[in-house]
This record gives sequence, structure tokens and C-alpha cells, in this order.
Amino acid sequence: MNASRRDRDAEGRAHNARPRDGLGRPLPYGTPGVARQPEGVLRIPAETVREAQRLLDAGMPFHAHEVFEDAWKSGPPAERELWRGLAQLAVGLTHSARGNATGGARLLRRGAGALEAYAHIGGVPEGVAPAAYGMDLGGLADWARELAARVEGDPSRAVDPAASAPRLGAGTDAAAG
Repeated sequence: MNASRRDRDAEGRAHNARPRDGLGRPLPYGTPGVARQPEGVLRIPAETVREAQRLLDAGMPFHAHEVFEDAWKSGPPAERELWRGLAQLAVGLTHSARGNATGGARLLRRGAGALEAYAHIGGVPEGVAPAAYGMDLGGLADWARELAARVEGDPSRAVDPAASAPRLGAGTDAAAG
């Protein structure tokens, strides 16, 4: 890229074309990176959950965040808090894997709160583990808070994103709902 010009997409909008590593960090031009997650992909919720889980299992939470962000931006308004909360969990895991304990913990807790708010808005009774598209939202909120406490407990140590990734649902067909 010419240093005096910004990268642009086909429509002329600013778009950073630098390669990225598996945690979404920009690499120098010309450096091999991992394939970027396509943006603006419309998926049904089950496909969103399946694709995000695949990326989380592969240690690519930044890319999983992109999948959730697509659902957040394109889904029905009533589900935006759900997908936003899941995107925040994925970004929290990303920051934790990058060694940013403060930012990671903050986003993990924010995402947990968003999932709980979504469950509450949906009329789920207090004390009942809410589920959406096969996901245990209460369990995900618990996972997020536990990981936040762990990264704050040892802020000098980045987490392994694949080993620390949540299970979005029970089993491989978790997103069937």
C-alpha cells in the first residue's frame, strides 16, 4: 500500500487490507496471515453458532467475533443483545489471548451481562438457565466471569484461546435449535 493512501474496498470505502494473525492483529504488508472472516454474511442462527464454535475451537476468537457481529448487525432487533453479548465474549477471549488481561476481563464481564440482560428481556424466570439456539446463556455467562477472574489473577500470562474457548452448546449439534 502507498503510505499516503488508505486501503479501499471495491465500493471505495476504507478497508484495512493488511494481513492478520489468528488473533486478528494486523501484520506488516507482505507477511502471510490467516484468511480473514468474510464480513456481512447472512446466516441462520444455527449456522452462526456452528461457525463461531468452529472458529473458537480453532483458537480464532477474533474471527468468531466477526461471525457474531454479522448476526448482531443483520438479525432481528429483539436478538441484538444476544449476538452483541456473544461478540463481546469472543473479543474478551481475544484480548485475554493477546495478554491484555484488563481489556479481556472487562469485555468478558460486559458480554456476560449482555447475555443475562437478553435472557431477562426474553422473560426467562430468575434461576432458570436460559437457552437460545441450543446455547446455555447462564453457563456462558458463568464461563466468562470465571475466565475474567482467571486472567485478572495472572495478568502476565496470556490464555490459550482454543483451550479456553467456551462450548456454545451441548455437543456438535448444539446449534440445531
